[in-house]
Amino acid sequence: MTVFVLPDLGEGLQEAELVAWHVAEGDHVVADQPLVSVETEKAVVEVPSPQSGLIARLCAQPGERIKVGAALVEFDEIPRADTGTVVGELAAATPPPVRAAEAAPAGAAAVRATPAVRALATRLGVDLKIVAASGPGGAVTSADVERAARTLTEAGPAEPLAGVRRAMAVNMTRSHAEIVPATVSDEADIEAWAPGSDTTIRLVRAVVAGCTAVPDLNAWYDGRNIERRLIKQIDLGLAVDTGDGLFVPVLRNVGGRDAADLRRGIEAMKRDVRARSVPLAELRGQTITLSNFGMFGGRFANLVIVPPQVAILGAGRIAKRAVVADGKLVAHRLLPLSLTFDHRAVTGGEAARFLKAAIEELELPE
Repeated sequence: MTVFVLPDLGEGLQEAELVAWHVAEGDHVVADQPLVSVETEKAVVEVPSPQSGLIARLCAQPGERIKVGAALVEFDEIPRADTGTVVGELAAATPPPVRAAEAAPAGAAAVRATPAVRALATRLGVDLKIVAASGPGGAVTSADVERAARTLTEAGPAEPLAGVRRAMAVNMTRSHAEIVPATVSDEADIEAWAPGSDTTIRLVRAVVAGCTAVPDLNAWYDGRNIERRLIKQIDLGLAVDTGDGLFVPVLRNVGGRDAADLRRGIEAMKRDVRARSVPLAELRGQTITLSNFGMFGGRFANLVIVPPQVAILGAGRIAKRAVVADGKLVAHRLLPLSLTFDHRAVTGGEAARFLKAAIEELELPE
């Protein structure tokens, strides 16, 4: 009996969600035959069998999250000579290591409550850290706990985040913990644009113009070692909103592609997102990100940077607004822009110059 574990799927991922098995217990499989589909962050990946053999036991069920190195399949009497393509480790079946109990979250002891209130919270299944305290000195009272319990009951059972939404939560938590964000905003007067202009392509060109003028924003920052790396090629992350959550696939080398090629790349990207077939490699390696949130609404925003990037440009809703042109008050189409940058790696002056260059590019007629 041998055990096949979830292999390292690359990019430093530590876990995956099991989507579907392609085999059943008792099946005979051959090397490289798809065993299971797993979702790692925002891509569904098929894991092939490392060799031929009989499936003795499936060690996880669809919907479960599995750590890299955890058992996936037990094989019975696998011939030694038939090793196939090894994508994970084969090792003798051993009991999973016993993990030390995790320490309580920092600040847990800071919640002020009497033993009776704590006992009530335990009985009602209420986490004291989420309760709004109304007692003297910020203490949680029995009424506070009961109110929180009623709210939780009315809301229904908790829904564990999975797949794309879980990945988004992890990335946003990481950003909040690491980034020192600052935002500078302005508007581009796009009244001179020809009818039917491709807004997304114009925004991509604006990012290229900004990175050309101020290369410091097309960079990765290593907070642990306090060092940055300027990237020559602009690999643009394009935020794509879906019902499942936020995808940010990468449009490679945007500075070296013409408008027609960029549009083909964007359309292919959208198809892959809809089909949930974006290769994992195409969800990694962004050097700067663009979010056209104005397609849905909103004018300005404080955007979220995902490390190791140092900047994200957001475009708000285009609308007619009053401006002074040639000494007259007229209505022009204005495009709001928000540039959020990591102030550990980028100065305010660099961000302002980047935004100025982007606006100058956007205000060109073509």
